[in-house]
Amino acid sequence: MTERPAPARVVPAVARRDLLRLAGATAAGWLVLGATPDRMRIVATLTALPLDDELTKRSMTEAATTRLGGLIAGLRQRGWVEGVNFRFEIRSSFGGPDRLKTAVQELIDLKPDVILTGSTVETAAVLAATKAIPIVFATSNDPVGNGFVESLARPGGNVTGFTSSTAEMGSKWFQLIKEAVPDMARVGVLFNPASTPRAGRFFLDSLEQEAATTGVDVVLAPIGKAAEIDGAISRFCEPPKAAMISLVDSFLVVNRQAIVAATAKYRVPMIYPFHYFMDAGGLMSYGPTLEVRSADYVDLILRGTKAGDLPVQSPRKYELLINRTVARSLGLTIPFTLLARADEIRE
Repeated sequence: MTERPAPARVVPAVARRDLLRLAGATAAGWLVLGATPDRMRIVATLTALPLDDELTKRSMTEAATTRLGGLIAGLRQRGWVEGVNFRFEIRSSFGGPDRLKTAVQELIDLKPDVILTGSTVETAAVLAATKAIPIVFATSNDPVGNGFVESLARPGGNVTGFTSSTAEMGSKWFQLIKEAVPDMARVGVLFNPASTPRAGRFFLDSLEQEAATTGVDVVLAPIGKAAEIDGAISRFCEPPKAAMISLVDSFLVVNRQAIVAATAKYRVPMIYPFHYFMDAGGLMSYGPTLEVRSADYVDLILRGTKAGDLPVQSPRKYELLINRTVARSLGLTIPFTLLARADEIRE
């Protein structure tokens, strides 16, 4: 267990413009690593976040600490240098179904060598638009159930990638928030049915089964618009004692600041699936450790391997983060037994 204060805004050690200057000066050396100079390859990605979102901007500038930065760094190690033998294109799907459709078409029109997606909704949209261009999803909780792949071991088709959670995570989130709030009588579940796996049922089955063994009532709090966040969370500030669980959901990630602000306003404890919520001031999170492994697959695809021949990979490690300052502001005393299992304690 490590104990350290919440990280301040990270100053990038090497900005993308610096990488480009470095790349231009050492192109010949990189090509020795094996990247073919026959033509400029195009690596495209689609993000559900606005391009001016802090997470998007951070990933565009930091080295190996984010998915995008880690991808670019990983490709460089394999002989692919941005601006030398491949071009990187990013589009945002933020803004509703019409914007998603437009963003996908913009990427398809570029005729990229591979498209990376960051959510289930994006993967479905890109896969519906092309069965020829290779697709690598950075996160997908139920790729078989969503029809993206035939099986995890043998995806088939033009898509592969990485899972971020299993259905049993619902019960794990419940267990952890119950330890933090042992006297809770009900638990609210926040999600957007349009953007969470199987409209929420992927996680809800195990969550409800676990709650039934403790006598805690599960209260669903589905939302579809950012304007509904405040009202959904305010329902759980009155007796009987309640806590909340945020499901894996790209819509909730986009609106993480508003969600965390509402939990502070109404003093509602909530557990989240990603550390992004902790960076916004959340109480606790439990989810996969960020490992940027997409460079392996993008490299293989650029060299001719079919996406459908590459097995879908699962997370290798999960991490528990707890913010004791937030806990104290909510009137909670986190049990030592829970703190002892935390991978990171923030103050």
